[in-house]
Amino acid sequence: MANEMAIPYVFRSDAQRYEGVRPVNVYLLRTVFLLMFLFVGYDSWSYLLGHEGAWDPMKAAAWSMFAAYSLLAILGVFQPLKMLPLMFFVILYKSVWLLFVAYPLWAAGQLAGSPAEGMARVFVWVPLAIVVVPWKYVLDKYVLRRR
Repeated sequence: MANEMAIPYVFRSDAQRYEGVRPVNVYLLRTVFLLMFLFVGYDSWSYLLGHEGAWDPMKAAAWSMFAAYSLLAILGVFQPLKMLPLMFFVILYKSVWLLFVAYPLWAAGQLAGSPAEGMARVFVWVPLAIVVVPWKYVLDKYVLRRR
């Protein structure tokens, strides 16, 4: 047990326990999934449960999606490698939004003070999700279909 807490162990791949992924990647994935569960879950469920009056269908769909993915994120805390597709979804939808919504506003000098500014501040953290994904494992497992 003490050996598993040593710094060199955390950075070495563990084929038996984590399908060859370094424990540090697994711990970082768990941390990001936990943060997604806590922050996205708090915001989305607070909005859904506290809403009064008629729903805007598009806004309701967006908040429902956020609530659902926050619940799926808790599974990622316990099974981070199996929940990588959720991380792909997060990376893709945030990157697409930043590219098609935030970037044009920023390039035109209109992002600051716009309704999109708050979301851009949150979505700009997408590189964190990109960094914690074990891309060699993703290539082997999802692209080349090895293992």
